[in-house]
Amino acid sequence: MSKRMLARTAERLRKLCRRAVKPLTNQWNVSMSSKSAIVPMSKFEPDTPLPYKLLSERVDCVISRLKRPLTLSEKVLYSHLDSAGDQDIKRGESYLLLRPDRVAMQDATAQMALLQFISSGLSKVAVPSTVHCDHLIEAQVCGEQDLKRAKDLNKEVYDFLASTSAKYGLGFWKPGSGIIHQIILENYAFPGLLMIGTDSHTPNGGGLGGLCIGVGGADAVDVMAGMPWELKCPNVIGVELTGKINGWTSAKDVILKVADILTVKGGTGAIIEYHGPGVDSISCTGQATICNMGAEIGATTSLFPLNERMVAYLCATGRGNIAEEATKYKEKLLTPDKDCKYDKLIKINLDELEPLVNGPYTPDLAHPISKLGENSKKNGYPMEIKVGLIGSCTNSSYEDMGRCVSIAKDALSHGLTSKVPFNVTPGSEQIRATIDRDGMIETFNKFGATVLANACGPCIGQWDRKDVKKGEKNTIVTSYNRNFTGRNDANPATHCFVTSPEMVTALSIAGRLDFNPLKDELKDSKGKGFKLKAPQGEELPSKGFDPGQDTYAAPPADGSKVKVAVDPKSKRLQILEPFSKWDGKDYIDLTVLIKVKGKCTTDHISAAGPWLKYRGHLDNISNNMFIGAVNAENNEMNKIKNQRTNEFAGVPDVARDYKANKVKWVAVGEDNYGEGSSREHAALEPRHLGGVAIIVKSFARIHETNLKKQGLLALTFANPSDYDKIQPTSKISLLNLKDMAPGKPIECEIKNGGSGDKIQLNHTFNAEQIEWFKAGSALNRMKEKLK
Repeated sequence: MSKRMLARTAERLRKLCRRAVKPLTNQWNVSMSSKSAIVPMSKFEPDTPLPYKLLSERVDCVISRLKRPLTLSEKVLYSHLDSAGDQDIKRGESYLLLRPDRVAMQDATAQMALLQFISSGLSKVAVPSTVHCDHLIEAQVCGEQDLKRAKDLNKEVYDFLASTSAKYGLGFWKPGSGIIHQIILENYAFPGLLMIGTDSHTPNGGGLGGLCIGVGGADAVDVMAGMPWELKCPNVIGVELTGKINGWTSAKDVILKVADILTVKGGTGAIIEYHGPGVDSISCTGQATICNMGAEIGATTSLFPLNERMVAYLCATGRGNIAEEATKYKEKLLTPDKDCKYDKLIKINLDELEPLVNGPYTPDLAHPISKLGENSKKNGYPMEIKVGLIGSCTNSSYEDMGRCVSIAKDALSHGLTSKVPFNVTPGSEQIRATIDRDGMIETFNKFGATVLANACGPCIGQWDRKDVKKGEKNTIVTSYNRNFTGRNDANPATHCFVTSPEMVTALSIAGRLDFNPLKDELKDSKGKGFKLKAPQGEELPSKGFDPGQDTYAAPPADGSKVKVAVDPKSKRLQILEPFSKWDGKDYIDLTVLIKVKGKCTTDHISAAGPWLKYRGHLDNISNNMFIGAVNAENNEMNKIKNQRTNEFAGVPDVARDYKANKVKWVAVGEDNYGEGSSREHAALEPRHLGGVAIIVKSFARIHETNLKKQGLLALTFANPSDYDKIQPTSKISLLNLKDMAPGKPIECEIKNGGSGDKIQLNHTFNAEQIEWFKAGSALNRMKEKLK
């Protein structure tokens, strides 16, 4: 970029920052200059510079090798290669060794990740890393009371996370600070970032042009230990946006439409890359919403190219210097090359996009708002809405809250409030403080809302719901991202629909699914008909963001003297014992623990909600293993036959009996097994209770990796119909394991009574992953390497 172009860019950025909002602090929002000093990645890591120069050099190296235009995803990903000069790069085929810029962990997954890191024997994390306390706060009464209660109930865990963070050099965000993904967007994300996070909605950072990828805790341990992180080279799905977001349509409708097109597994093994002129009509936080929910289609991650909405957001959050530095690398690193090729291309005209409501029970079942009432009646969904919920990591920005407040004000001006309980979850302390200052919380209160804590809350099942009994059929509408059976309230009869926060607000005023705010009228307090006005709201606060209470604890310069203690009698935390190494023998006559029928998400394998309290205690949390999965033998949950005693019992009870009697077992499943959350407990628990293999029709990406990391054989039927050959009483043998090699199928023998049948099982293990299996786990293998 020439000096003249730099000067013009700097002047344009000055105007954008002035126009955006007043910065958080003048100290951090440094003056624009084409001759800037070293720019740090965040104000919390002043000695860690933005890596653009190095990333640019690596991209040049890769382009010289591949000799073709690159997509944006490829630029960001390949610029983080451990060895850009010689690594094999084939989309959908090769495995990449990468060097992420940072690691982020939420409190539920951080417990197990940090326990694994402690067992590695290392003294400090090798890359910037943070822990965020957002998952353990249950919604009961209101934000202030719920937060106080959570601090008391979870003191042992919070103290462990705080002290471990201090000892090993991690930043610690205290309970009440907000949801991990909102904190990352406000403070750490930047265009061109490669970050891994131990939560499936880590891709939220793609709204600021970063490749932010959800992983299990073992992956986080690798990166924190300074080792390269391995990822199968993703395909790239392009989504071309034209037209403009307008009226009742929101950014949420873009991803709801993409989910409708691709389904819950259509993005597996791919990065979703948004581009086209329609991008400019979507705010930065709206782009984050779209990337966040890409997890629901199985995508590795999603991202947007650098654009002026990102620049405005960076300036608004006190990072004008990052915006300036990023703009210098826009063409080279932060936008796709002209004529780059996508593996698949989807086109969406935003002018024609109708608001969508997706569900129930799956986030890819889309209903245009004009068809929602008709479809609901036809399918027998409960028409009366019981609760409306807005917020979560997907939709809790200042813009989201402002647009919902505009609808609430419209209703209030006609003498109406929400017809149903209406819960609001601010995404962060900064958002809460800002909407409080700007009068939005006061409006929500008049509307009949309950403002919950700055935390995940009902979105992840942390909801002490009292208005319906378990098993009672009912409908809720949310602006969340996930709506699997029992996800929000542990009630399998709850029909949860996900939509935009604006649509949740409108539907909550009507109280029914057959209300279309684009066409239908409401009756005001005097019985007169009126239509709700289309929502409006500021993209960014004109008065600047109010940071609220300081909820961050930086690690000390030297944490070596910090004490980290785990009580051996604790029911919440447990020091990990290494898994045993493979004995070098084939697995002969394995017992089938459970043959799962239908959808089996990580929620089905390892439920959240009340079980979150045991995320740091492997043995205790293993009591929830497979309790939500449907047994193909009897179509019941948590009721399987113990093949040793011929008695029916709960899945964890049978698994513990098998383990005590040295009976090795397998579990069998169907398509997209392990979709949903990144929780590695869904892999740790089967390993802990004696499982050796999981055999399914297909896997979701993160869960397949998690199984491999814990030393389990993750296998798929070469012929999916072979699923039908396995019965609850079958005996399974996995043969010639000593000859296991990349791309070579595993020979499997199925015995049913006196007959036997041989089938082929595929796998995606590469050479190093096979060493994980032999060592007993990836952590065991890492220890071998460190020695």
